[in-house]
Amino acid sequence: MSVTLAAGARGAVVDERFVDGLGLLATCVLDPDADLDTIHAWVTAPGTRFWGLAELSREELRDTYAFVDSLPTHHAYLLRCGGEPVALLQVYDPADDPLGECYDVQPGDVGIHLLVGARVRPGSSARLFGALVAFLRDLPGARRIVAEPDVRNDRALTRMTRTGFVAGPVIELPHKRAQLAFLTLSPSLESR
Repeated sequence: MSVTLAAGARGAVVDERFVDGLGLLATCVLDPDADLDTIHAWVTAPGTRFWGLAELSREELRDTYAFVDSLPTHHAYLLRCGGEPVALLQVYDPADDPLGECYDVQPGDVGIHLLVGARVRPGSSARLFGALVAFLRDLPGARRIVAEPDVRNDRALTRMTRTGFVAGPVIELPHKRAQLAFLTLSPSLESR
């Protein structure tokens, strides 16, 4: 993978940025133990069926994210606004994932999964997603974001379209029928 994922100790802040309308957004390495109550509540909440983890016990969920934490090609982050957890972000190398068997992975591709777990003010989801795109754009080597939401997840598909993702083919993954989508990243002003 040509993208260098932001890494650190469990709970470490790997990115901070001020987001208009949200405040200070911190991207923290997920701690599968310390953050377990938060992520378990989110993945089992009504309306999160597309995340696909609702059937896991607390121990299974912790073990799943401990495994993710052990992989150099997959990272999970807890996004915090003003210190409060608001979203779970998973970032991964599509070439080292079942997704990589469904399309031609390009250098600089970075796969994502995002679960907005906390209620944010109306209109704030777009700001949060924009900040997420900026975080990913700033990863060394990142050229394109690849997403694959469930084809039935209208909210995610609408959010991606509004953000500028271009739809690719519908693909069959082991656990879902997904809409492949791509967002080409332009360099940040800081890197010019």
